[in-house]
Amino acid sequence: MPAEAVNTAAPRIESTFKAREVEGILDLHFYRPIGFRLAALFAQLRMTPAAVSLLAGIFGVIAGHLYFYRSIGINIAGMVLHVCANALDNADGQLARLTHQASRKGRIIDSVADHLGFASVYIHLTLRCAFAGASPAIWFLGLGAAISHALQGAAADYYRTSFLYFADGARIDLDSSSALRPDYRKLSWGQRTWDKLLLALYLNFTLQQEMLAPRLKKLRETAGAVFDGRIPGWLEYCRRSYQKLECPLLRIWRDQPDTPLVPSFNHQ
Repeated sequence: MPAEAVNTAAPRIESTFKAREVEGILDLHFYRPIGFRLAALFAQLRMTPAAVSLLAGIFGVIAGHLYFYRSIGINIAGMVLHVCANALDNADGQLARLTHQASRKGRIIDSVADHLGFASVYIHLTLRCAFAGASPAIWFLGLGAAISHALQGAAADYYRTSFLYFADGARIDLDSSSALRPDYRKLSWGQRTWDKLLLALYLNFTLQQEMLAPRLKKLRETAGAVFDGRIPGWLEYCRRSYQKLECPLLRIWRDQPDTPLVPSFNHQ
């Protein structure tokens, strides 16, 4: 979308939030304000959200590498780069919402970049411990931490996205593995390798989410089929009830890192 079409002076920062209920305290008061300013700048530079996601991924990978060294100065530099990566990771989603460029492909690229950044952190911290003479069991600890992180991110994303649909009234695509498989089969590894790889990651992650929350999966699929992506106004009472029941859980989820392999439907 051309930068001229973006009204960067007028929009409030809240317009680039997913929803205040799912935003963490650190996001609301630190990362989102920075991300909004970066998003406005990137819009003027005509950068795409995917390009910003890739930039965030580069910062995250380098930050993880700097954690390998046993130097406090280098480690602090890694922390600074990690904060920059997080700020850019917020900015890509805010840019997508600000310029109306959100897309499935962009969301997947965003989360692949997140995944690479955190993989770099776990790999380099594990290598640091291994080179310092730690037990070989450190590899199992590092792998377990990475898997736990991925599962937590998957579950948090699934519940946050569902909240946006059921309680906040956002019009989003509630993708399911059954709906994604036909799209995946249509793509050829020989002709569209990159697109098929991205969709394979998305399909795999969606299957993980459905496995973690089978009842929520059934509710999402039923609502998507019946209401076509938008909860009608006459179900307002049910929406308020769902919101009331979910809020205690969201208070736990919302301040956790948003690092699933495939992102939320509002492009992070």
